[in-house]
Amino acid sequence: MKPRLFIFGLGYTAGRIADRAAAQGWDVVSTGRNGMLSFDDEGSVRLALADADQVLSSVPPGADGDPVLERYGGALTGKALTYLSSTGVYGDCAGAWVDESAPTGTGRRTARSEADAAWLARGARVLRLPGIYGPGRSALDRVREGTARRIDLPGQVFSRVHVDDIVSGAMLALEAAPDAYNLADDEPCSQNAVIEHACRLLGAPLPRLQSLDDAGLSPQARAFYAENRRVANGKARRELGWVPRYPSYREGLAALFAAAQGDQ
Repeated sequence: MKPRLFIFGLGYTAGRIADRAAAQGWDVVSTGRNGMLSFDDEGSVRLALADADQVLSSVPPGADGDPVLERYGGALTGKALTYLSSTGVYGDCAGAWVDESAPTGTGRRTARSEADAAWLARGARVLRLPGIYGPGRSALDRVREGTARRIDLPGQVFSRVHVDDIVSGAMLALEAAPDAYNLADDEPCSQNAVIEHACRLLGAPLPRLQSLDDAGLSPQARAFYAENRRVANGKARRELGWVPRYPSYREGLAALFAAAQGDQ
């Protein structure tokens, strides 16, 4: 029989993990907007969980905690678990490098930090992810759509990761020891640098440089700029054997640009 992977929350990233798992011989069952089961169909979900060899959750916490643990925590006992978390759990680090030994729970994402800790306590492989980009969700798309922004914040640095590198890391994590692992590329940089490189690839003019106050950002987007850190990936390299296919935004955007040109 095929091994079964149960996925809670078949969205952008988890959907690609599901595709890779299926291609590698897994039977994949999922909930989410693109999944085959409704999260609220407890009977079907619990039946599928009973036969699952691995469980992966990409469902973010809500105001009342982690919905997967709240509703199905008892059914996860004894299962091999993987949780897609966020490097937002580290909070603002004033641009410093952080690895998995850094304290968590000091940032704006208190609920995410609590969920991260809860999954770790259950023996999950917790994959901490920075800004995710990929097909249809990159600086190239924002430049094409005219929504790209350059914000005048000297010294502001972020980490990011291509969705395909998350997929490869997640597949390796399925066989790894329970622990936290950062999946980030090798070159943290400013968001402006990424936008400027996307403009060069597309031959588009640079968006004008704006102050944070003048940019008209949503509260969520504005909060993104309130934190500054560089995320180290050495542990994932050492312990998972993970090597990002796109070690920086340059390789990632180049691949996305080439794919788009091929589709035309």
